[in-house]
Amino acid sequence: MTEFFASGHAVDVVLAVLLAEALLLKFRGTSWPEIAGVLLPAVLMMIALRAAVTGAAWPLIAIPLTLAFPVHIYDLHRRNLLRKD
Repeated sequence: MTEFFASGHAVDVVLAVLLAEALLLKFRGTSWPEIAGVLLPAVLMMIALRAAVTGAAWPLIAIPLTLAFPVHIYDLHRRNLLRKD
């Protein structure tokens, strides 16, 4: 089990589940831009996690992790969850 996590395969399973979720959402009629807005931050964080657990260089961890934040903010803005009342 240690090798399963240390090799990054556990993250691969999570990424596969996210892909299945994307396909299910598309099947239910959700647009690809909406699916990307919802799931892309999670995918980017999983890519960063996989890089971290496999001992990748720090930029391969930092870049996807950094990109996840503005994508998440865009999604919140798109869904009008960042209203100034």
